[in-house]
Amino acid sequence: MQQQPPPVDHVLIVDDDAGIRELAAQYLRKQGLQVSVAADGRQMRAVLAGTRIDLLVLDLMLPGTDGITLCRELRGPGAPVLPIIMLTARSDEADRILGLELGADDYVTKPFAARELLARIHAVLRRTRMLPPNLAATEPVRELAFGDWRLDTTARHLLDASGAVVALSGAEYRLLRVLLDHPQRVLTRDQLLQLTQGRDADVFDRSIDLLVSRVRQRLGDGARGSRYIKTVRNEGYVFCAAVQPGPAGAGAGAGAGAGAGAGAAGAGPA
Repeated sequence: MQQQPPPVDHVLIVDDDAGIRELAAQYLRKQGLQVSVAADGRQMRAVLAGTRIDLLVLDLMLPGTDGITLCRELRGPGAPVLPIIMLTARSDEADRILGLELGADDYVTKPFAARELLARIHAVLRRTRMLPPNLAATEPVRELAFGDWRLDTTARHLLDASGAVVALSGAEYRLLRVLLDHPQRVLTRDQLLQLTQGRDADVFDRSIDLLVSRVRQRLGDGARGSRYIKTVRNEGYVFCAAVQPGPAGAGAGAGAGAGAGAGAAGAGPA
């Protein structure tokens, strides 16, 4: 029996500029992608409600509900995982940073080349499907324990020592997951940007530093005297606590106890 070809990736472009919207859609279709378009948040919601979408290209400056608000909505509790690439103006640095902090996966600044947008789409889709790694059917849920914390790699949230859930944005989860996958190893900003966002850093790119700050806040971890994420001057960051993998659902007390022991053994000075 002949195998069916894999489904074509479906991209939704949300931009109120009809020229940008249609030109980008036309190019992406020529490159083999399926593309839908929307001019505002209302049309976007209608498409998402009735169509399988693999990636969203979202303009920040939209009429009515803006892109930042829509990004926050799409990263809310219970929302399905949907990769997001933001379209921003060069002067929108504050909004771009806020969008990344809310969980957008990458951004493209206007004016942009359609070829660059295509490369970003492929990189984000590839990264989304690689992190977290596929788990065996016998172990559908796994955790990573460290210090007083556990990271649920299926639900993509943190659990504290009492078992309470601490929500993470998409960007925060990816950064923490990369750090936990490479403990005791210095990772440069360029490496972290590649592993979490699939692109190279430019001289003024502070998105990784901001994400590290946000993750430290989630963990109650200060930049000085850090227990978990240590800054290595002129190099990058290192996760300095021991990490123990294990199946989820073993109980909050057991997971927290194992994590606390790991943290005590592996924590280092800032």
